[in-house]
Amino acid sequence: MFAPMQVFTTASRIIITCHKWLSPSLQLEVKELGYNLVRSFATGVELNGTVEDCIRLNLNLRCASQVMYSLKTFNCDNPDQLYNALVTVPWEELIKPDGYFSVTSNVFHPTIRTELFANLRVKDAIVDRMRNKTNQRPSTGSDLNGAVIYLFWKNEEAEIFLDTSGETLAKHSYRKLPGKAPMLEALAASTILATKWNRSSPFINPMCGSGTLAIEAALVATKRTPGLLRSNYSFMHITGFKDEMYTKERLQLDVQIAEPANLKIIASDISEQAISIAKINAGVAGVEHLIEFAVCDFEATPVAEKGNGVIMFNPEYGERLGVETELGATYSRMGDFLKNKCRGYNGYIFTGNLELAKKIRLKPSRRIEFFNATIDCRLLEYELYAGTKREDKIMP
Repeated sequence: MFAPMQVFTTASRIIITCHKWLSPSLQLEVKELGYNLVRSFATGVELNGTVEDCIRLNLNLRCASQVMYSLKTFNCDNPDQLYNALVTVPWEELIKPDGYFSVTSNVFHPTIRTELFANLRVKDAIVDRMRNKTNQRPSTGSDLNGAVIYLFWKNEEAEIFLDTSGETLAKHSYRKLPGKAPMLEALAASTILATKWNRSSPFINPMCGSGTLAIEAALVATKRTPGLLRSNYSFMHITGFKDEMYTKERLQLDVQIAEPANLKIIASDISEQAISIAKINAGVAGVEHLIEFAVCDFEATPVAEKGNGVIMFNPEYGERLGVETELGATYSRMGDFLKNKCRGYNGYIFTGNLELAKKIRLKPSRRIEFFNATIDCRLLEYELYAGTKREDKIMP
């Protein structure tokens, strides 16, 4: 199977997972890093590479959740077959005998009522193999701060992976104060990548809340990646890992930072507390100096004329925070603001309530599907022409 160090230099199947409907943005990111995709699907992508490639991917991806390196595929029709297939894997060459590991899984098989039982059988196989080969056994638990093994088992086919990420990549480590109903960082990054923003023109985020959209915009524009803010990944706990593998990629993150001249990112909110939280989060992310914060109603947000940039809203949409009847007037005002004060920009509204979106009374040029947790959402795009083109007409 794999001797020490071989996983770092031997190519295998890599599956990068993401939240539903973030796959288009993830595909773009992976291609920008120079990798060729084998396939893509609704919750991820597949490519070929080594664990060293996984290190680079972990440090650079904004929209991913986990980076998985395949160890073995096998037929499996019951828990005993699962154990028998995995006890033959040389785990002593991948996990330190006195180390720590955890197991996660997605299982779709009639013999498994709970994934916890499948996880236990995987742990049993690993521990029994390690005890037999080394007379020692590693510690195990649910925390994802050591080596992580991932099982995918559907019908009669199973595959075991090294989860090289550990804790999810979808959280970018800067949001110390989340605020009310915050948008997941990976989702925020993906919505920004889905816009027509050129990463140098103005990015304006009224009703910014805890600042996630504005912060992610600043990170994207300056090529700052999530790896700058994180220091522990599960690949660090695989036998054969050497610090220089990580250090080489980590140093490159600093080298690639570039701040465009005259970059203007504006974040406003009527809540002074929200702006205070947003400033703290931006400071942790290292981009507070790039964002102009304003405490004001969204209609008073400063918008440069002929900015040719992006205006992006993530308003409440009733299911979690607001009452729908009270939000109708807010959505109507957002439409008026976009139409009257933001000509020349591309406007975007992220919402999980398409009935409320009708109150905007502007015709979207695109409707891009996303999920926010379990809520089916849309990123609505509005082309706000500087002239008086018919495309900018108010909807009936």
